[in-house]
Amino acid sequence: MNCNDIIEKLEELSPISFAEEWDNVGLLVGSRMKEVRTVGITLDLTENTIDQAIHSNVDLIVSHHPLIFKPLKKINSDSVQGRKIIRLMKEEIANYAMHTNFDVMGMADAAADELGLVDPDVLNVTYEDEIAKEGIGRVGMLAHAMSLEECAQLTKNVFGIEHVRIYGEGNKRIRKVAISPGSGGDMISDAIKKGADVLITGDVKHHEALDAIENGISIIDAGHFGTEKLFSLYMKEFFEREFSELAIVILRETNPFWVL
Repeated sequence: MNCNDIIEKLEELSPISFAEEWDNVGLLVGSRMKEVRTVGITLDLTENTIDQAIHSNVDLIVSHHPLIFKPLKKINSDSVQGRKIIRLMKEEIANYAMHTNFDVMGMADAAADELGLVDPDVLNVTYEDEIAKEGIGRVGMLAHAMSLEECAQLTKNVFGIEHVRIYGEGNKRIRKVAISPGSGGDMISDAIKKGADVLITGDVKHHEALDAIENGISIIDAGHFGTEKLFSLYMKEFFEREFSELAIVILRETNPFWVL
């Protein structure tokens, strides 16, 4: 099967048209005509995940975060980014990135499902027509009310996270939950407008969190990696369902920071 056949299916799942204007998604490295037998899946394309891909004879790496964000003036071994591109080209490994288009069409619903949110709605609408509206994050009701501390424990359990940061009183009653996987500090105002009791996201800045508390909404910061690592399992299940003839490898990753 060639790479283009796979791309067509990926773009049915998460059309490029749903990506933000500033984003860079799609086939970033390699040929559409490349023959693919083994696919590697990763959140971030690091030197370590490339090592694993080479060891596993991967032909195509599907990543969430793009290797290339901005136009490049040089591709050489002086930079980490240049070295990674050179290695991929040398090993004839293609790279396809699904970023904000997957955030809209994939990640948001998957995260809401993990939390068991009832009747989830779009948190931040980025696309709307007569038929549907789509966008970043989801907001919905928990099956039953719980304390903020219990909600934080639920978040840890369903996303498989060791630590979360909690902003707000632990005994506050939580029923309506907003979730925006990744870096969601700019989703706080949307969560407030939707009447959420808590926003679950990552990478929240100190003053964003303080302002949120004073506006009556709590924050559970489960980390960028913690809230988005579901990408790999989601895409593994997609490939196994749609491309049974391909070998699928989840390239192992760990949270890039640790807590002392």
